[in-house]
Amino acid sequence: MKVVILGGGVIGVASAYYLAKAGMEVVVVDRQAAPAMETSFANAGEISPGYSSPWAGPGMAWKAIKWMLHKHSPLVIRPRLDIFMMRWLFRMLKNCNHQSYEVNKARMLRLAGYSRDCLEALRVETGIAYDERTRGTLQMFRDQKGLDDAAKDTAILDRHGVSYNLLDRAGCLEAEPGLRHVAEKVAGGLQLPGDETGDCFLFTTALAELAAKSGVAFQYNTKIKRLDVDGGRVARVQTDRGDVTGDAYVVALGSYSPLLVRPHGIRTQVYPVKGYSVTIPVIDDAGAPVSTIMDEKHKVAITRLGDRIRAAGTAELTGYSLRLSHGRCAMLFHVVRDLFPRGGDLTEVKFWTGLRPMIPDGGPLIGPTRIANLYLNTGHGTLGWTMACGSGRVLADLLAGQAPEIPLEGLTIDRFPQGQGI
Repeated sequence: MKVVILGGGVIGVASAYYLAKAGMEVVVVDRQAAPAMETSFANAGEISPGYSSPWAGPGMAWKAIKWMLHKHSPLVIRPRLDIFMMRWLFRMLKNCNHQSYEVNKARMLRLAGYSRDCLEALRVETGIAYDERTRGTLQMFRDQKGLDDAAKDTAILDRHGVSYNLLDRAGCLEAEPGLRHVAEKVAGGLQLPGDETGDCFLFTTALAELAAKSGVAFQYNTKIKRLDVDGGRVARVQTDRGDVTGDAYVVALGSYSPLLVRPHGIRTQVYPVKGYSVTIPVIDDAGAPVSTIMDEKHKVAITRLGDRIRAAGTAELTGYSLRLSHGRCAMLFHVVRDLFPRGGDLTEVKFWTGLRPMIPDGGPLIGPTRIANLYLNTGHGTLGWTMACGSGRVLADLLAGQAPEIPLEGLTIDRFPQGQGI
C-alpha cells in the first residue's frame, strides 16, 4: 500500500515513521523546505501526558473574562467577522462543564499516556536524541486557591493511574531549585513525574531522517492545492509541482486541515489558536529550570532544553495571522524574568509564533473519514508533541488492518455531526 501524508510536522513525520515500519510505501508532502518548520518548530517542549487537559473546563468563561482585563492575559481574542471562530467559541463554551471536562480529559489522558509509552520504546529502539529530559512537570500555583483547585482534579488522575505529587512551597523548591530566588511567589504545586521534555524540532528532524532510511520519500517545497475526489475516493492530490497519487491519504496539516477537507463535506471543528514562545540561552545553571514549570497564573510553560530556556504559551484567536505581537512576546519575557531572573541571558531572546490546531473539546481527530481512502491525524492543539508517537502508531495500525492498542472512542470524527460545523 502507498500512503500519501499531507504535512511534515511532528504528527505527519511520526505517522510516516510508523507506517513505514509497518511495511508501507510512504510519501510526505509539505510546503516547507524541511520538516517541523511551522507549529512543531519552537513549541513549549513538553511531553506532558499527566498535564493533558482540555481548555474547556468548569468556570472557563468567567476566567476568560477576568484574563482579558489583565495586562498579561493568557487569552486574547481579536474581534473579526469570522463565522468559524464564532462557532468554535460557542462549542468550546458548551464543553465548559464538569461532565464534559471529565469525559474529554479521560480520552486525552488515554492517548497521551499511550503516546509516552510509544516514545519511550522508540527512544530505546533507535537511540534518538532531542535534548530530552525525564524529570517531570511542575504545575506551579502562586496562591492557595490554585493549589486547592488542583487537588480537586486529582480524582481523574487517580482513575487513570497517572502518578502525581501535591507539593507545598518547600517541595516545589526542592523539585525546581531555581525558584528559590523567588520563593515568596510559590504557594505550592502539582508535580507530574511521568512527564518529559525535549526539543520537538530536533526530534522531528531526527525522526524524519530515520523514516527516510526506512524508505519514506519527502517532497518538500510543495504547496498542496486541493484533493480530487472521484467515486467516493481520493484520486489524487493536486500540488504546485504536479499530482501526487497513492492508495490512501492522511491529512496531518494541523490548523490548515479544515481548509483542505471542508470542500468535501468533512467538518473537523479545528480552528487555529496562535501561541508564542521565547528562547533564551542559559547563563546560570543553578538559576534555570530543571525540567518544565507551568505557571498557572499566566498559563505559561517554562522548559529547560539543553543549554536553553524556552517559555511558551498564550492563546490568541486571530484567524491564520502569523504576525508577531510584541505584547504577547513581552508577556512571556515577563514571566521568565519574574520566575528565573538569573537563569538566562535576557538580552539574547528569540521570539516565535505558531498556530495550534485546536478542537473545542480538546481531543484530536485520528482515523477514517466519509471518503473511503482519506484519513485524519490532526487537531492535537497544544499536545501535538505529547500525542505524536501514539497518534502515528494508532494510524499505522488502522491502515494495516490491525486493532489499535488503545480504544479510539471519542478520538475519531464520528463524535461530531457532519451536516454542520467547521
